[in-house]
Formats: sequence, C-alpha cells, structure tokens
Amino acid sequence: MNPETQEIVLASFQAGKQAFERGEYRASIQALEKARSLCDRGTALQGSVQIWLITAYEAAGERSQALELCQLVKQHPDYETRKQAKRLLYILEAPKLRMKSEWLTEIPDLETIDGNDERNWSASKFVPTTPKPPAETPGYQIPEPTDPSKVEMGDERSLWLALAIALVVVSSLLWLGVQ
Repeated sequence: MNPETQEIVLASFQAGKQAFERGEYRASIQALEKARSLCDRGTALQGSVQIWLITAYEAAGERSQALELCQLVKQHPDYETRKQAKRLLYILEAPKLRMKSEWLTEIPDLETIDGNDERNWSASKFVPTTPKPPAETPGYQIPEPTDPSKVEMGDERSLWLALAIALVVVSSLLWLGVQ
C-alpha cells in the first residue's frame, strides 16, 4: 500500500472509531467500510478495521451483517484478529435474555424539558434537615445503664472447677513431656 493510501486508511479508521465512540454508528460504518476497502488484505490493520466494523454493525442494529462479517474475519490470517473475531462471534450468537419490566429503570428525556421553565433552579436553596435524636422520637425511651455490681455472675464454684481441671490437664501434659 502506498503512503497516500495508508494515510487515507488510517484517517478513515480513526474517524470511524471516533464516530463510534460518539454514538454515530452510521457514520462509523461509512468511515470503517472506506478504510476496509482501501486496506491491504490479510494485514493486522485490516483485521482491526473489520473488528471495529463488526462492532459498529451490531451497535447500529445490523446484526446479520455483523454476523456475516464476523464469520469471515474468524478465518483472518492474523492470529489476534481471529481470536477477537471468535470472541465477538460467541457474544453475537449468545441468546438474548428477556428482561422483566420491574428490572428496568426508565430515564426521562431531559431534552423535552422546556428551557423557559418558570422555576429558577439555580436560585433554589438546599436546606438540609437533621434527623431527630432517638429521645425525641415518640414511643422510644433510652434505657437506663445497668449497674455492674447488680449483674449476677453465676456460681463461682463452676469457675474454680474449670480452673482446677485446666491445672490438672496442663500439669499432666508437662509431666508426660518430662518423661
């Protein structure tokens, strides 16, 4: 490929990627198809252009063209291109999941809001409110702290018994370790 053609291919490829990233999928397809038509067959550059083109087709809703191109690119001479095409084909052929309406959140279109709205949003003031402490909440009372001297600890004999058993176990282990 001569340098002039190479420059056109790279410029079209870059324009296609930028259009895709802006969400302009039709413009992306046009630029990428131009780059693909001028590109040398079997090169890594051609593979990259085609991978982007597959993605643009899918984003534009042209799934059949994306699948058809992906099947071709799956046999590309460049290993990385083949690998990416196989991954894309796996994704494209995956079954579509059905979503329940309660799983979705509708986002309102902000462009439909009239710019001459009478409310002055910039002049509105946010006044934070502080929550009431629990003592002021009706029906709730803070319990009195418990006096530690009035807490029953249980029978002290069980504590001495546990200590005696522990002492016997430790001394027998020591005695067995010495012999």
